[in-house]
Amino acid sequence: MQTASTNIGDRMGRSQELSDSKRGPVIGGHLCNKSIRDISWLLNIPRSTVSGIITKWKQLGTTATQPPSGRPCHMTERGQCMLKRTACRNRQLSAESIAKDLQTWCGLQI
Repeated sequence: MQTASTNIGDRMGRSQELSDSKRGPVIGGHLCNKSIRDISWLLNIPRSTVSGIITKWKQLGTTATQPPSGRPCHMTERGQCMLKRTACRNRQLSAESIAKDLQTWCGLQI
């Protein structure tokens, strides 16, 4: 009989992502009417992770990792942020020097 490890070092860390090979058995256990606690114990995964996988599967129909939400970073937006940051940090800079920095940093023609 295999027992679950209680050593904290053996459990999944916060920064690690659960592999597809462990997400499948979570859904399989859920479809076999196993409790979240039982699935967590059998696979040695935190209960919150098991619950999150099941919730995601119910809502999206998949357990695959989704791309992050939020505004994508475009070159012009980066240039605008860089321009604003440079101008606010050193108000003594001339427009020519800021334009030169912007050209070298973003590749934008001004």
